[in-house]
Order: sequence, then structure tokens, then C-alpha cells
Amino acid sequence: MRKIAVSFLAIVFVLFFFIRIAPAAEKFAYVDLSRIFSEYGKTKDYDKTLGDKEGLYTAERDKKVNEVKQFQDKMNLLSEKEKEAKKADIETKVKTLQDFDRQKHADLRKEQDEKMKEILKDIEEATKKYSEKEGFILVFNDRVLVYQNESLDITDKILEILNKEYKK
Repeated sequence: MRKIAVSFLAIVFVLFFFIRIAPAAEKFAYVDLSRIFSEYGKTKDYDKTLGDKEGLYTAERDKKVNEVKQFQDKMNLLSEKEKEAKKADIETKVKTLQDFDRQKHADLRKEQDEKMKEILKDIEEATKKYSEKEGFILVFNDRVLVYQNESLDITDKILEILNKEYKK
């Protein structure tokens, strides 16, 4: 009789445990983060802005490179004594160009990093908002999953939220 009671309690405990877990298992989802990132309107706009800035930087850099080349060409026409006198000038121009190049690359990289953080924060907030509304307890990035059932993919919903809010 005691064995029956213990067995019954064990069965009740196991059933109770599985009944509580089963609904929760349906509340997992995943997103394709790289797809969201590339199809988000803000990312596209930022890429265009960054491309424009890179174009301006390249034009300015090319102008400075041409100035250095012209100065070097003029130096080639000078005598050795005059070249020695102008050597410091060309070194200064080259160093200025290198500093300009380094600074612009650093500025563009910093801006890109800031925008990426901003975009990732938007994605995180939209995912959190949608997940709380729909009752998801975990949302994964699809790149860390070995197998995923496409019915659990909420990428399109997150993209819809992000692009709708961005257009406002």
C-alpha cells in the first residue's frame, strides 16, 4: 500500500512538472539577427550616410595626395642643395596627410560603432517589446542554434515593428 501511495505521488509530481513545462516550451522563439540588421530601414539609411561621408573623405584625401605629388614633382626639378632645404617641407606634408588619413579612419570607425550599437539597441528593444506582448520567455539568435523550427521564427514580426517605428 505504501509503495502504491509513493508511486502515485511520484506520478502526480511528474505530471505536474510536465504540465507546467509544456506550455513554456511553446514560448521559445528565434530571430535572424543579420537579416534584421540588413533589412532595417535605419541601417540602410545609415549605410548611405556613411558612404557619403566616406566619399567626401576620399575626395579630400585625393586632393591632399595630389598636392604632395605636385610638391614632390617640383622638388625633382630642384638641385640637390635646394632639395635638402625643402626636404623638411615634404616630410611635414606627408606627415600631415598620414595624420589626416588616420584621424578620418578613426572618426568613421567610431561613428560606425556608435550607429551599430544604436541599431542593435533598437533591435533588442523591439524584440523585448514583442516578446513580452506575445509571452515568449526566451528569444535566441538563429546563429547559435543547431536546429530551429521555422514556426518559431519571429524575424518578420521584429522587422515590421522596427521599420514601422523608424518611419515615424
